[in-house]
Amino acid sequence: MKEKHRPPLPRRPGIGYTLNMEILGWALGVLLVAAGLVGVVVPGLPGTPLVFGGLLLAAWADGFRHAGTGTILVLAAMTAASLLIDVLAAGWGVKRAGAGRAAVVGAMLGMIVGLFFGLPGILIGPFAGALVGEFIAHRDPARAGRAGVAAWMGFVVALGVKAGLVFAMIGVFAAAFIG
Repeated sequence: MKEKHRPPLPRRPGIGYTLNMEILGWALGVLLVAAGLVGVVVPGLPGTPLVFGGLLLAAWADGFRHAGTGTILVLAAMTAASLLIDVLAAGWGVKRAGAGRAAVVGAMLGMIVGLFFGLPGILIGPFAGALVGEFIAHRDPARAGRAGVAAWMGFVVALGVKAGLVFAMIGVFAAAFIG
């Protein structure tokens, strides 16, 4: 991902890109990345998109001299992968536990619906969706309970994967500046 070194952008007073704007861009970028790191472990905050926004803002503040189009596209793809993992993880956990299709669909729907109810919805949504889906399909409370727990475990595994992706995003961005 080594990109060509670009000369600095001209600093023309009155055009809107001054040293103060550069400092402000970097400061806001760092704040967004910090909020995103918190958001990775605190459900309800869009962690990965905040990190991406912060890195994009920092790249803009630098005039895209170090982190160019290629780097930004890689970061965007990593962000999209993280969002996809959010939705698919609960379903994956249920599937690994041997639950039926209704539990898998319920877990994914529970995750999506849970997003609209903040922190409690995000924590309970996959569990409740898998539980309801499996119970409707098989009318077995114990089996439905196992499906719910498996959905929640998938959510926890996804949290770890997302944290790894966020730190990899920061590493890709840092490598663009070093290289």
